[in-house]
Amino acid sequence: MHTHRKEPFPRSVLFAAGGVIALSITAAAIGRLTGAADSTPTSRPVISRELVFRDRPNGAVAVYDTAHPSAPIETIAPETNGFLRATMRGLAQQRLRQDANRTIPFRLTGWADGRVTLVDPTTGRSVDMEAFGHTNEAVFVHLLTAKAGS
Repeated sequence: MHTHRKEPFPRSVLFAAGGVIALSITAAAIGRLTGAADSTPTSRPVISRELVFRDRPNGAVAVYDTAHPSAPIETIAPETNGFLRATMRGLAQQRLRQDANRTIPFRLTGWADGRVTLVDPTTGRSVDMEAFGHTNEAVFVHLLTAKAGS
């Protein structure tokens, strides 16, 4: 009868793997705590707008620039532009969960490196629009230069 003798797994390999895992967790924690893992663009802002989004009774969404609050810069027709609606709904829900001020405008910024971000100053949440593809990003790029009544 032939018996197989199991060789013990080398302890040095286990210790090395554990060390790599511990080092990875430590590096990630340090990056988060120091802000080194922050995805905020490092280039300079080229254009920035403070925007307020208001639901209309007919289902439309009116977008106002706080620098010119008398007329919307854009009105999103009912049942259109699902990406903008979903993005704003997610940010609004975060404000509700954190019981944050709902009247503070959102900051939309175009950066010199071509990136566009939408930041909620009340929750600290930032959305990097390039992560959602060129077509979806273009919706917010348009809001950077839209004029009232356009």
